[in-house]
Amino acid sequence: MKPPFWYETWLTWGSGSWAVSTGKGKLPLLKAGKGVLVLSLYGSLQTGKVLLFRGIQQAAQNRRGTNFMFFLKTLKQPKMCGFGFFSSALQMEDPIQLKEEGNKYFQASDYERAAESYTKAMKLNKDRALQAVLYRNRAACFLKKEEYAKAASDASRAIDINSSDIKALYRRSQALEKLGKLDQAFKDAQKCATMEPRNKNFQETLRRLGADIQEKLRIQFSTDMRVQKMFEILLDENSEKEKRERAANNLIVLGREEAGAERIFQNNGVSLLLQLIETKNTELVLAAVRTLSGMCTGHKARVSSLGCSLLLPCTWRMKNHSCSQCAHISLAVCNLLQTITDCLLGQGKEEHHGKEESLVLDTKKDLKMITMRLLDMLVSKNVSGQGRDRALNLLNKNIPRKDPKDHDNSRTTFVIDNGLKKILKVVGQIPEMPGCLPLTENTQLTASILLNKLYDDLRCDPERDNYRVICEEYIKSKIDPQNMDKTLHAIQMVSGVLQGPFDLGNKLLGMKGVMEMMVALCGSEREIDQLVAVEALIHASTKLSRATFIISNGITLLKEIYKKTKNEKIKIRALVGLCKLGSAGGTDYGLRQFAEGSTEKLARQCRKWLCNTSIDARTRKWAVEGLAYLTLDADVKDDFVEDEQALQAMFELTSDKTILYSVASALVNCTNSYDTKELVPELVQLAKFSKQHVPEEHPKDKKDFVVKRVKRLLKAGVVSALACMVKADSAILTDQSKELIARVFLALCDDPKDRGTIVAQGGGKALIPLAVEGTDVGKIKASHALAKIAAISNPDIAFPGERVYEVVRPLVSLLNTERDGLQNYEALLGLTNFSGRSDKLRMKIVKEGALPDIENYMFENHDQLRQAATECMCNLVVSKEVQERFVADGNDRLKLVVLLCGEDDEKVQKAAAGALAMLTAAQKKLCSKMTEVTTQWLEILQRLCLHDNMEVQHRGLVIAFNLISASKELAKKLVESELLEILTFVGKQEDDPKKQHVINAARDCLTKCMDYGLIKPLSRA
Repeated sequence: MKPPFWYETWLTWGSGSWAVSTGKGKLPLLKAGKGVLVLSLYGSLQTGKVLLFRGIQQAAQNRRGTNFMFFLKTLKQPKMCGFGFFSSALQMEDPIQLKEEGNKYFQASDYERAAESYTKAMKLNKDRALQAVLYRNRAACFLKKEEYAKAASDASRAIDINSSDIKALYRRSQALEKLGKLDQAFKDAQKCATMEPRNKNFQETLRRLGADIQEKLRIQFSTDMRVQKMFEILLDENSEKEKRERAANNLIVLGREEAGAERIFQNNGVSLLLQLIETKNTELVLAAVRTLSGMCTGHKARVSSLGCSLLLPCTWRMKNHSCSQCAHISLAVCNLLQTITDCLLGQGKEEHHGKEESLVLDTKKDLKMITMRLLDMLVSKNVSGQGRDRALNLLNKNIPRKDPKDHDNSRTTFVIDNGLKKILKVVGQIPEMPGCLPLTENTQLTASILLNKLYDDLRCDPERDNYRVICEEYIKSKIDPQNMDKTLHAIQMVSGVLQGPFDLGNKLLGMKGVMEMMVALCGSEREIDQLVAVEALIHASTKLSRATFIISNGITLLKEIYKKTKNEKIKIRALVGLCKLGSAGGTDYGLRQFAEGSTEKLARQCRKWLCNTSIDARTRKWAVEGLAYLTLDADVKDDFVEDEQALQAMFELTSDKTILYSVASALVNCTNSYDTKELVPELVQLAKFSKQHVPEEHPKDKKDFVVKRVKRLLKAGVVSALACMVKADSAILTDQSKELIARVFLALCDDPKDRGTIVAQGGGKALIPLAVEGTDVGKIKASHALAKIAAISNPDIAFPGERVYEVVRPLVSLLNTERDGLQNYEALLGLTNFSGRSDKLRMKIVKEGALPDIENYMFENHDQLRQAATECMCNLVVSKEVQERFVADGNDRLKLVVLLCGEDDEKVQKAAAGALAMLTAAQKKLCSKMTEVTTQWLEILQRLCLHDNMEVQHRGLVIAFNLISASKELAKKLVESELLEILTFVGKQEDDPKKQHVINAARDCLTKCMDYGLIKPLSRA
């Protein structure tokens, strides 16, 4: 049964207004086109209340077959509204109303919301003429938002509907001009001028575009001629050398400019550049490669069209020879391939080139092709060691995911399926054996790092199992008891995997016959067998918990080899193995593996080999490897830092990138910058009672000894060595190595007196990349070291030029509740120092989102944190943007500063009063707002003006002067309070040079009050 006052009625309209026939007369609603609609209304028409059902329409023929009825299916809850609001409830469904709304937004310069309104109207509109207007209007919004490609597209759609739409034509002309398509823009402007010949705006646009086109043609013609002339000179073998060099340099510059790169591309320049690459002239090859690199930067469409044609000659050039000139070519080609890869992956420099945005470019095929070429290079005998290193570095940099949140690891799985065996072949090479691939000292370690990165990039156990199965099957295929050379390669592969994904390497050690074969090789009479086996034993004993077999059996084997062999290379490796096993107890003084004094003897022998320059560098680096483990013993590290010759020898060896981790480990041990567990006294007593082992600290690991070691390292030039290590542009400088270096830097920065030395030797510059890239722990340590330097150093000296702006983000990252109080405090000190330098630095701090964090620390209970945060805010309020945040409604920033002025802590008071003085001087609105934020404001101000500290008192008097100057009403409020007596007392004091600034401030307040007529001079009273 229908409810009372139910009406099921026709709603009919023509070209006029909508109306509802209810039996009570017609109610006008809104304008629309033709149609029929049924609304179900119920309620009381006398009270003007109805229920509106909104939904989708369905057509059905009525019984008489003469009309169509549209029934509304209810999609939402019925909306209660009065007849007065009926049209407003429906108007959002009307495109005309939405268009008008968009026009209002446009007039108010809210182009984003205007565009949204026009877009909604387009979806609802069926009228072609109105659709053209909507497209035209949205084009105007996009022009204002500087989205010129979208503006041109919308204007074109409007013109498709109405070819004589002069506004749409002109807007498309404007958009095309901004996109650099001057000839098309000129045609549209010409049409506009034809339609309205007297329009001065169109005529001026035509003149301007005509001049621009002429200039563009002139430049283009001259550029084409220049490009052609350059190639003629370069390809002519009889040209003068000087001319060819100048042409080559000009071509590189041209390739870096968008206009020049496009002209080269359009004028068959790529094929000519490829001809140059095929020549034997090193300078020409370099010029061609660098020009191509400039052309490919940030241009995905161009890279996609060039990719395949460039790949073969480029990778061929990466293979070639190891002379110094060819090394330059190899590096240039490597940079080109990196540029191409960055572009295909959408990384690096991004540029927009008009229609390119609408193209859907499938880059996966090109990326796979590049990857396959690089993988093929790994096992090619025609590739030089440096070329192989370049290929490995490119794979290391581009294959694993940069962000773990990215779920797509298809590049990694592709490399594992198609190239894992090739990488294993590289790590399994033995340089001393015939038929070995050309290698550098970095090649195999770089390959091990790639294995580790690929393994870490896998997302699930099935993917890891697939990785393990491929490794096991490949290694099993190499183990042959009848062929020791082949087996030796298998053991070398296991050794290489142990330097990469150790967990996987440990599983490979458990394969049947692997460990037995290692032991058998140790007893072999062939030196090469012993060499490979000893290295494998060293890498297998990395973790104490997983090296029980090695510890129980390996020490005897290594001692036997060390005593019997006469080969220095084997002897030193056996010694390193003993060092590693001897340090298995870590820093625990109670877990020494060897007898008293044995560890020191091993260390002395390592230092002796390290300083012996007659031994080859590859053998000497094993001495550093041994010291990296032995320096866990405090006696060893104390002796090592005293041996300046050994330190210098180690620093000199850092040019060998494979040694970076070992050097960093030794320095971490010497500075005690590793993590230590804090022992709870109660648990120690409990462990002793239950006869459990309790870690013991070596007496020489106390604070005093550590400080002495740090001083010795600084004197030996450790900062310069660390700075050189950070510069290593290689995959071998892993995130773990960066973390170790950051730990050392933090330990070196501990004493403020040493920070100047660290800055002078390049430590400040070296820390910036460590704070940006690496492990989370490493970035925090590096950021903390930067904060220590920034807190007390002159930023212009410590971080000259634009480098200072790079330091802000690491400092802001320390303003986090997860960081400890010292990190928070020193970061605030650094930001305070920076914010006092320039407005640009203040803006950078605000842009990095530091302001809310600084405000949070102003609430801290810790006095020093609150003080540091308030001082930082005192410097930041000089910025207009920060002042505007204080002026904005709905925040308690000003209240917090006023209340801090009333704190008992004098330093907090001084900083807060300084901030308040600057705020009230810069923004008069804050003067009146200050009196509203808290009822205690007057009492706090009076306390400031009577403060014992003259600096605080002066700031209080300046605040009073600002309030008095702001308005007569505020001045009257202050005069009627006890503040007048305070001002009179201070102002009447005799002149005193020590506090003259305070007296003058009080007198200025009194003078301003007299100007208002609120007080009179005593003589007139």
